[in-house]
Amino acid sequence: MPHSAAPTSFRLEEKDAVATITLDRPDKGNALTFTVYEELRDAFKTLGARADLRVIVVTGAGRFFCTGGDVNEIIGPLFQRDMRGLLDFTRLTCDLIGAMRTCPIPIVASLNGTVAGAGAVIALASDFRVAATEAKIAFLFAKVGLAGADMGAAYLLPKVVGHGRATEILMLGDFVSAADAERFGLYNKVVPREQLDATTHELVARLRAGPAFATRMTKTMIDRESQMSLEQALEAEAQAQAICMQHPDYRTAYEAFVRKEKPVFWTPGAAP
Repeated sequence: MPHSAAPTSFRLEEKDAVATITLDRPDKGNALTFTVYEELRDAFKTLGARADLRVIVVTGAGRFFCTGGDVNEIIGPLFQRDMRGLLDFTRLTCDLIGAMRTCPIPIVASLNGTVAGAGAVIALASDFRVAATEAKIAFLFAKVGLAGADMGAAYLLPKVVGHGRATEILMLGDFVSAADAERFGLYNKVVPREQLDATTHELVARLRAGPAFATRMTKTMIDRESQMSLEQALEAEAQAQAICMQHPDYRTAYEAFVRKEKPVFWTPGAAP
């Protein structure tokens, strides 16, 4: 990777202003280790600071997207830690989700297979979720004696599927089929496995061709306004929109409309 050290625990590839993260432990269900958590956190922080990227895709190798924490490399060793050591780990997992949500670049989760535990929260923290029909999802924490409130799930999930549905999903920890996840609004789109790559590419192409500055502003405002009153949100949106109106993309869109042409928006990294 040209802008930072390459990760060792997953694949990170870049092409045409799109960064693709592929969880690459297929024989382990793409389960997470301490190193994967750390490198994912660092990757999202590094990528989020890049002006030349338009989209980040997260997917998995093989039959699984991500089955959560590795039983042998994380779950077992945690029993040897005291409270301080446990908090170091749980804060690390939360730091990953924080890095995803504060990353201004839109994140597309391309869910190629089973999504479980921490993998489910990584999918949830993405901005878009495109799934194969096999990609059932479960926030399994309650099944193993942990709170369903893990890695921000109890904050994020009700905003996506509603309070009642989130309570059911997090308290029971059952798998939700891809079809039901789409019906609940948790998945944006579900397609046969053989169509997943093409469907993901279509969404990525739309995001890549769109106004990057406005897209980043939209993601930022969606998160910020969740903590605001209506009065605060209205003022924040007034300011955000006025800023966007000063960006060249606004005039580009207007002039293209007048000429009845498709707009070609500013490329991140280029001088506005």
